[in-house]
Amino acid sequence: MIGRVRGIVVHRAPGVVILEAGGLGYEVAITPRGLADLPPLGEEAVIHTHLHVREDHQALYGFLSEAERDIFRVLLGASGVGPKLAMAILATLPPAELRRAVGADDVAALEAVSGVGKRTAQKLILELRPRLELGDGELPTDGGGLAEVRAALEALGFGAPEIREALRDLAADTSTEELLQQALQSLGRT
Repeated sequence: MIGRVRGIVVHRAPGVVILEAGGLGYEVAITPRGLADLPPLGEEAVIHTHLHVREDHQALYGFLSEAERDIFRVLLGASGVGPKLAMAILATLPPAELRRAVGADDVAALEAVSGVGKRTAQKLILELRPRLELGDGELPTDGGGLAEVRAALEALGFGAPEIREALRDLAADTSTEELLQQALQSLGRT
């Protein structure tokens, strides 16, 4: 298993980076956010990796943190989730947002991922909740206030990217009304 690669960034393209380490060039699939956070060409980078092996194919998936790689592995353990879907989920929802969405039963947050419909999102929430080992602060205290706020913002005509940004820093332990007020204030600043 290749768990980590440290090397010089020699090529960058959408969804992929090549690191040269020890005379070998490792082609690593990476999320757009991860690619943007990498150093420029010619500089050294460290990528935590997961080697996915099938009968006819081997692929290396890379992440800038061990936590993100661990979430990727948890996602792969869910039925119906392969590496491409797991990468799409992490490209849309960073680990903290994914944990919050699962903890708050926020189906709409998972539906924002390309290739995930309502049924798949509901199934993912059920499967991921015990696997993500959510702490007390990440479990909903009011029956999914974040999901209700998301629905209210959608009804007001806000788009999915705006809603994701507004919900990103909200504390799930406050009332739905306070969450909605904070989200609207956040949207008003942008």
